[in-house]
Amino acid sequence: MTRSVNAPYRFVPDTPPELVVHDEIAPCPYLEGRLSRLPLRIPARPLLAPELDARLAAGDRRQGLLFYRAECPACRACEPIRIDASVFVPGKTLRRTLRRNDALLDLELGRPVVDATRIALYNRHKVGRGLDNGREPIDFQGYREFLGLTSCDTFEMRYRRGGALVGRSIVDRGKEALSAVYSFYDPRHARLSLGTYFILKQLELCRSWDMRYLYLGLYIAESEHMRYKARFLPHERLQEGRWIEVRENPTR
Repeated sequence: MTRSVNAPYRFVPDTPPELVVHDEIAPCPYLEGRLSRLPLRIPARPLLAPELDARLAAGDRRQGLLFYRAECPACRACEPIRIDASVFVPGKTLRRTLRRNDALLDLELGRPVVDATRIALYNRHKVGRGLDNGREPIDFQGYREFLGLTSCDTFEMRYRRGGALVGRSIVDRGKEALSAVYSFYDPRHARLSLGTYFILKQLELCRSWDMRYLYLGLYIAESEHMRYKARFLPHERLQEGRWIEVRENPTR
């Protein structure tokens, strides 16, 4: 999700306070023909781990320095989704995906990096997965603002095959939760189900760091690119201000 930032500005109370830099009705970035309202907010300072947990539990997502939460006037299609890592047990297919890719890929953790290799990989992913929507490829500044800047504790998970970077996940770290901000991979390796594999590795981190939740962003049943999230069962979705457990995938 990308959005231009426009005035007027206003502060909203929180811990810490936040500056709202955009709050207008606009075409929905997820569903064609819908209108959305996604106010963009900048915290007055970087968030502490418990403060990030509170925002995630309220349904917030992060893009660069900005946080947002859907407040659309006539649509409730967007549902924040999370997995309770303490109770999630992968099924046979997910375990097979995990074993296969563990044997093929090397994982590194580190601070987010902005460079030509990552920008090229991001653009290949967008085109190869049909997510570019005819837009121009992202440049250094756009990539830095989207995935290089942050207002909380953020790290990247780098996946290499034979030394070559084939995938990357940007992840935020709270006290009790991780948040999957954005992942992308080389579409030439799509048969490896890397999007699913990245989530499984983030769940492993949750358990090894004694964290309860992995937040997967937004689930939109009408979006074919987001339906895969419903395969991770059980999971919870935020509906009308309450986290509701889901144990069956209605799209099967």
